[in-house]
Amino acid sequence: MIENGKTEFRLEMRDVVKTFPGVRALDRVQFCLKPGTVHALVGENGAGKSTLMKCVFGIYKMDEGEIIYEGKKVDISDPMMALKMGIAMVHQELQPITERSVAENIYVGRYPMKKLLGFIPVVDHETMWKNTKKLLDDVRMKFDPKQRLGDLSVSQMQSVEIAKAISADCRVLILDEPTSSLTYHEVQALFDIISELKAKGVSIVYISHKMDEILRISDEVTIMRDGQYIGTWEARELTIDMIITRMVGRELKDLYPAKHNTPGEVIFEVKDFTSINPRSFRHVSFRLRKGEILGIGGLVGAQRTELMEGIFGIRAHKAGTIAYDGNTIHISRPRDAIQKGIALLTEDRRATGIFSVLSVSDNVSIASLDQYLKYRRFLNDRKIKQLVDDNVAKLSIKTPSNKTLIQSLSGGNQQKVLVSRWLANDPDILIMDEPTRGIDVGAKYEIYSIIASLAASGKSIIMISSEMGELIGMSDRIVVMCDGRLTGIVEGSGATQENIMSLATQFT
Repeated sequence: MIENGKTEFRLEMRDVVKTFPGVRALDRVQFCLKPGTVHALVGENGAGKSTLMKCVFGIYKMDEGEIIYEGKKVDISDPMMALKMGIAMVHQELQPITERSVAENIYVGRYPMKKLLGFIPVVDHETMWKNTKKLLDDVRMKFDPKQRLGDLSVSQMQSVEIAKAISADCRVLILDEPTSSLTYHEVQALFDIISELKAKGVSIVYISHKMDEILRISDEVTIMRDGQYIGTWEARELTIDMIITRMVGRELKDLYPAKHNTPGEVIFEVKDFTSINPRSFRHVSFRLRKGEILGIGGLVGAQRTELMEGIFGIRAHKAGTIAYDGNTIHISRPRDAIQKGIALLTEDRRATGIFSVLSVSDNVSIASLDQYLKYRRFLNDRKIKQLVDDNVAKLSIKTPSNKTLIQSLSGGNQQKVLVSRWLANDPDILIMDEPTRGIDVGAKYEIYSIIASLAASGKSIIMISSEMGELIGMSDRIVVMCDGRLTGIVEGSGATQENIMSLATQFT
């Protein structure tokens, strides 16, 4: 709509179609974004949210449809063109240049230049440091512009990506799961920045699975399902239950499944476990019972992930023992842990989980191939195919075929493949680090059901989670850490956000 030479919408997408081999990812999708508003885009994993925004940002080329930007039909051929037009995007999966500085990551592809000796173009580092320092101050991020990006935490890298998008002086800012790796205080800072950008007339597309965030900051909400447009509503007209029902096409009665596990005898015990790094985990002791779901809580930086990586043999430790089924065991590398029936689902699926250039089938079966050998040297392709088919069906993994490259799947479906990988190996102890990060409510319930089923069958689960509701809703007991130390253990029946947070902030 155009009135008095001005358009009602800053960005319009009409009848967008995008097809990948074997799947129609977008099917005549509509999307309209008003100036100076926050517009949430929600849907299950695989609904097409990120794909739609990648069409806007020039990463994908639409098969059909049109984009109207600032009242004019445009053809955005690549991300650099999008940036020049004032469209910026922070992706769900970070791709940082870890060996370069914070400033270089922010200005990559558009470095400020100067001429040496009057005619040799070189990067103007001083201007870049200065501009980066001002930008970071403006968005309340206290990083040194010259600091190596790889020295930062995942949440800090996410913050740098957000600063990079803002530095482009954009008029449309697309945030794809921007808070998935942020701490509570970083989330609050991001919301303050969003409010300031909105006041300046910037239009923000906010993709998230966190319903409370959506209703808190959004003006409008567009819901997608299976690559199709379901509708757009004013955020104030919606409730969490309404969003979930329209998003998944069915009503979810409960967020967490009923549990039928009965924790038994102690099967796994860690005593006085201490890292060789004095700033990491130290003097940690806990017990895990057969058929138990043991939650690990704490704030970002509590060294929960580092502790589990130490137990799994990824990180070295200088003191402490591990007993499994009453016997002391020695784990110096992941293979040792796997052979003992211990599995680890890592926190960062892109960096340490998926093999992106391999197929879904390869990613599911890769940890259990030695169980499917003929004559001790040849792979039994028929049994491997059956294994993969069973696991893909069990977790409802949305994939065109088992031969599809895993990098083509949505983040949530990639996570399901990783869960399938370890289920295929039939571990007795499964360590799950943020198992539902970046996964929609429907898929979360499926993974919760798998966790509950495994525990009921006698498997023991260690689950790290930064979502308080998830910890309380799924755990039989909760171990809480702060600054590398174990500060308390809470029985699941008596767990509250208050007592967990109290233990999570017991700094010394």
